[in-house]
Amino acid sequence: MTEQRGGPTDESCVLTEGPWTHRFVGANGSRFHVVEAGTGPMVLFLHGFPEHWWAWHTMLPAIADAGFRAVAVDLRGYGASDKPPRGYDGYTLAADVAGLIRALGERSATVVGAGSGGLIGWTAASFHPTLVRRLVVLGAPHPLRLRAAIFADPRGQFAASTPALKFQFPRYEHVLTRNDAAEVQQMLSRWGGPRWVAGPDFAGYAQRCREAMLIPQAAFCALEGYRWAFRSVLRLHGYRFVRLMQKPLVTPTLQLHGAVDVASLPRTAQGSGRYVSAPYEWRLLDGVGHFPHVEAGDLVLGEILRWTKS
Repeated sequence: MTEQRGGPTDESCVLTEGPWTHRFVGANGSRFHVVEAGTGPMVLFLHGFPEHWWAWHTMLPAIADAGFRAVAVDLRGYGASDKPPRGYDGYTLAADVAGLIRALGERSATVVGAGSGGLIGWTAASFHPTLVRRLVVLGAPHPLRLRAAIFADPRGQFAASTPALKFQFPRYEHVLTRNDAAEVQQMLSRWGGPRWVAGPDFAGYAQRCREAMLIPQAAFCALEGYRWAFRSVLRLHGYRFVRLMQKPLVTPTLQLHGAVDVASLPRTAQGSGRYVSAPYEWRLLDGVGHFPHVEAGDLVLGEILRWTKS
């Protein structure tokens, strides 16, 4: 049993009411919880770890007001989406995005991904280029840049990736959920920029992330993606994944990265443009850590709208 004061929480904790609609959509063999607002061309938001759809709660109404259909999803294994024991490899996660775009009745979408959701965004745009109209990546190097830096930069990205290396330990999910998922708040604090962590919004945001991680099986599922990323290095399907990802992206890509991101180092992310043959822009955000979408929401919103409309 996990050591928790309050015990597991119910999926209803992520069904927060607001200027949006909650729906459940079947895609790629699983049921996904999506939250949407507005009408128009679709902008699909992919959260990172250790978050859930709430990462985009301020973006949804603002994007909708600008004339778009804003959709945030609980990724496979998170929040109120299905939590199957398998399917956390790069191929399946990218197929989830493609399936969601189709299931929501769209031919293509602008995809916005943060952190591990950004890694999925890179992969979805690479594997399903006709479905990803434009890509915005926050706090996420191209997967091949990240993989190379972990091995080539031992004092840099390898050291920064140490928390993810710990995820390889069996049953580490019990560490993650101990004491009402206190470790989730500690990760947000370590990876977030100091201004945001010391600000008035941090505690409330961390509490929501902690509650969502206490949903049964959520912690296990959240770690499985990291486990596949490391274990695939030594396996044939991981080699095949690298080969496929080497093909340059034909999707116009905007990459925003926090200058004080200690989880995915700026110097790791900065070389990602070599994998994009389409129009590409890079912007470093001063004083921002691993969560630009909540640390500098207004700035990121403006950049998303600019890129989506251009």
